[in-house]
Amino acid sequence: MKEVTEIKDDEIIYQSAPVAHDPINHPKHYTSQPSGIETIQITRHMNFNRGNAVKYLMRAGLKDPAKEVEDLQKAAWYIQDEIKRLSQE
Repeated sequence: MKEVTEIKDDEIIYQSAPVAHDPINHPKHYTSQPSGIETIQITRHMNFNRGNAVKYLMRAGLKDPAKEVEDLQKAAWYIQDEIKRLSQE
């Protein structure tokens, strides 16, 4: 897998070496996307609900294949919570 090292003028620059498994800094269930983009590189630019929804969508079935539906349900919960929050403003 390639790790995104920089995004400059909408161009993604990848690191050529694969990312070693690091359960603290780079867990496999957040670095397994074929795009090479680590989940946190996207979610750090979002609010809590949206970031968590994206996190659960991106890792669905990767952390624990038996919990793929549960991950998708969690993503839906965060999306619904964000809709409620926006509706109250």
